[in-house]
Amino acid sequence: MGLMNFLRGELIDIIEWNQESASDVMAWRFPRKDNEIKNGAKLVVREGQKAVLVDRGLIADVFNPGMHTLDTKNIPLLSKLMGWKHGFESPFKCEVYFVSTRRFTDLKWGTSNPIMMRDREFGMVRLRAYGSYAVQVGDATNFLRELISTDPQFETFEIAAQMRNMIVTRFTDAVASSGIPCLDMAGNLDELSDFCRKKLGGEFGEMGLTTPIFLVENISLPPNVEEALDKRTSMGLVGNLDQYMKFQAATALEKAASNPADGGAGMGAGLGVGMGMAQQMMGSMNQASQPGMASGGPPPLPTAVQWFAGIGGQQAGPYAPEHLGAEIAAGRVTPDTVVWRQGMANWTKASEVPEVAAMFGAGPPPLPPTP
Repeated sequence: MGLMNFLRGELIDIIEWNQESASDVMAWRFPRKDNEIKNGAKLVVREGQKAVLVDRGLIADVFNPGMHTLDTKNIPLLSKLMGWKHGFESPFKCEVYFVSTRRFTDLKWGTSNPIMMRDREFGMVRLRAYGSYAVQVGDATNFLRELISTDPQFETFEIAAQMRNMIVTRFTDAVASSGIPCLDMAGNLDELSDFCRKKLGGEFGEMGLTTPIFLVENISLPPNVEEALDKRTSMGLVGNLDQYMKFQAATALEKAASNPADGGAGMGAGLGVGMGMAQQMMGSMNQASQPGMASGGPPPLPTAVQWFAGIGGQQAGPYAPEHLGAEIAAGRVTPDTVVWRQGMANWTKASEVPEVAAMFGAGPPPLPPTP
């Protein structure tokens, strides 16, 4: 049995990767005892694959999809079976690595720690972000040199941590240099994604990889900042406070009507509290809207001066300035009439009070003497 297995291995003539394997396998080495392959063997490379031949530790050739014949023109001849007289050609010794060139999608990345950045509106903020990306082998030889080495089966998890660290670093640079405000980043995810993908191209390319898809799916602020933003948004949605309080009162009435078990007591208490709060709030708003109060406008206009006059030995009045002028015009108040207002110590003749004397106007000059 051992001899038959040995001969079967020595006489193998089909080399291919068609076995089922995990979906995250990126490269697979063809298993062969002593790496000996029959001269003239057929190499089958399927779509989505490339085959890399390694001869004595050096990359000898890369084969694209199709069927290829392996002979001594490709790999140096070894002479292990040179003395056999079975009519078979001598084998050559090499390793065959099959590399998957399909896209490995839905790989995840995210910030393990918040990113510190300076925002024009909020100042210093901390951001978290996460997303997904796809990776694909672009250069099979670089991929073999930099990552696979002698690994018989290379899977995505073996470089996931390294790729994630590279992505977070480049994303941090992109966010810091973009100058986009935090509140506007949600509308610029496409631009950030494309910018990060281009920045990652050089570093991934050195490992033989490309990133055909890179997505920033979410950028979030700390919970306490988001809570403050929600409150600010709620205040903006309330709009007219008077209408909002009326709506709240109507809602309370509707809920109370649908729950008559409390006999209306809860409805009355809730409505009373709601209306009281509404009155307090509206009163505060009215005070704030008055000139000279919270708005910083001019003080209220002073009240008109009230005059009193002594007419016929009796106190008359009070008169507003225009009413006192009417009394003067009617002749009921003369320059000798005594007047008084708030702030004067005593009754004084009208002609001696400047404000009242000005109401009499200038009289005609005295008549000239008769000849």
